[in-house]
Amino acid sequence: MLIMLIAPSGFLFSNQSRMVFPNFISFPYKKQGLTEREAAAHLLNRFTHGIRPGQIDQVVEMGLENWFLGQLEGKNKDEKLNKMLESYPDLQLSNAAIVKQYPKIAKVIKMAVADGVLTEEEIKETDRKKIREKLTVYYGDKKLKPTQMLVRDFVSQKILRATYSENQLHEVLTGFWFNHFNVSFSKNQVLQYIPVYERDAIRPNVLGSFENLLLATAKSPAMLLYLDNFSSTVSKDSVKYEIQRERKKEFMIERRSKKVPQSTEMVQQMKRRKSAGLNENYAREVMELHTLGVDGGYSQQDVTEAARVLTGWTFIPADEDGIAAQVNEQSRKLGTERFKKMGFVRDGDFIFAPNRHDAGEKKIMGVTYEAGKGYEEGLRFFHDISTRKETAKFISTKLANYFVSDQPSESLVLNMSDVFMKSGGDIKKILIAMVESPEFWKKEVIRSKIKSPFDVVIGSIRALDASVIKPYSVFKQIDKMGQKIYHYSAPTGFPDRDAYWINTGALLNRMNFALELAAGRSKGLQVDLLALNQNHEPGDATEALHIFAPKLIPERDLTATYKRIDPWLNNQSFSQKIALANQPNKQETSEANQMEKRSLDELLSDTFDDDTTTESSSSSSLAQVVGIILGSPEFQRK
Repeated sequence: MLIMLIAPSGFLFSNQSRMVFPNFISFPYKKQGLTEREAAAHLLNRFTHGIRPGQIDQVVEMGLENWFLGQLEGKNKDEKLNKMLESYPDLQLSNAAIVKQYPKIAKVIKMAVADGVLTEEEIKETDRKKIREKLTVYYGDKKLKPTQMLVRDFVSQKILRATYSENQLHEVLTGFWFNHFNVSFSKNQVLQYIPVYERDAIRPNVLGSFENLLLATAKSPAMLLYLDNFSSTVSKDSVKYEIQRERKKEFMIERRSKKVPQSTEMVQQMKRRKSAGLNENYAREVMELHTLGVDGGYSQQDVTEAARVLTGWTFIPADEDGIAAQVNEQSRKLGTERFKKMGFVRDGDFIFAPNRHDAGEKKIMGVTYEAGKGYEEGLRFFHDISTRKETAKFISTKLANYFVSDQPSESLVLNMSDVFMKSGGDIKKILIAMVESPEFWKKEVIRSKIKSPFDVVIGSIRALDASVIKPYSVFKQIDKMGQKIYHYSAPTGFPDRDAYWINTGALLNRMNFALELAAGRSKGLQVDLLALNQNHEPGDATEALHIFAPKLIPERDLTATYKRIDPWLNNQSFSQKIALANQPNKQETSEANQMEKRSLDELLSDTFDDDTTTESSSSSSLAQVVGIILGSPEFQRK
């Protein structure tokens, strides 16, 4: 007997399943000529990091709409993953604790000199090995860890989450929004703050309000450092100080009346600092890359005015060094209420410092921000730009580019933009509008996207149901293919276009990885190919191809794939050819550029096709067959 229960939230539950969602969304895939299984495969290809064995059956049984709504909720149990993540407890630390536990090497050397472990003369010597040995002992004695260990643990958890999480949409969107609001390990000042940035600013907001997501990134130390807004301050050359002077005068009168010691007065300390001046980096990127887009209708003057609005948006350095740390000390001495009365605002590590803020009037894209509003100016600015139609179009286009096609239809973008505006930037509703649109299900967009190296590697692991033993080794494989996650130095993030990932060298690396993985030689991974076929070994390579191709590339017409791959199966030297082709070549740059412009199929055919094959198909091992399938053009698409 099936018992249905209605929960207070309005969702339906049954005694034979977990959660059953009300059917208030509908996917029009049948009108586009797709079967339910084909639609399920498309849904999984776009909203997960790869299809696991049997997952299409699960989605069809649950119902495509119910599966998608469950992913939007993001509350699927992740016991296996959470157990793995227990190996990385330091990723739960605060910024301050991370900076203390993982100090930069320059600071460690300074500490070692102060403690007499190293001398200035030793530092100047060329015997770096001796210095490393002493520092290794010093790290252990002080219970410190090198920053590279933090990077290793952070990228490792990313690999594990992408591979094992049951909340795949949340993981995909975490990657999408991190790339949109990109910061990078390549900027050394930012390194220690990136784990908390993703954990506290990105992850909790990936399916919420775009405005909240934007504001969370804006107030994060990682972003404030990465785009230099932490040092942006009012410029004496460009603004007047009447309001600031009045505020300081009031404080001075109050200080004297209460006989506050001169040494505790924040204003005096601030006056002794040399002004860093206005910095427009963040203001420019928040308009061009994060919200309005390069064609968003703003001018250079608008960028300058926005930078003025954001002066004073800084943070408390976790190592108690630097300008903002002085503010932290003074806030403790002055007390919370007096600190607030002066206009200071604290939110975690973020601080708004009014003495660094340009208090004059500003005008941005026709909107006037009256003088003297301090922190509220910034909040209003972020609200204004996050709710403009230009931002709605830019964000909708970027989502459609990522999840639908490199050239999404204008009607789809307009529909998503309309939902963006009406919902106040509700990311869930925008995604629902996208997936309910006919454009998402058109046959010409299915398998039109090329997988990034990250998705190729993680997708291969998931397809084979392989086990990740050493996740950092997996990261190195992805890096070798050209995507060093968390290290892309430009604020644009990795480009989301097929041409960026497709060139001869990248394809060779993909094929080589596939062959190594299938053969059980890929570092950090374990795979059991026969388990995918109920431990039955195929009789020959052709049979293996016809058994494993539908498992690894499900719900597709594989006729062309069989025709393309079949000649490779009987090539005894195929793996050797791949290894040889991976060696550095001396092609001219112009020739390489021409190659990059060619299609995925052309590049693979030219690289791997060989008329010299053996007669006996038995020479091809199961591992080689599976490796060729994973390296084939069809598997590279999603």
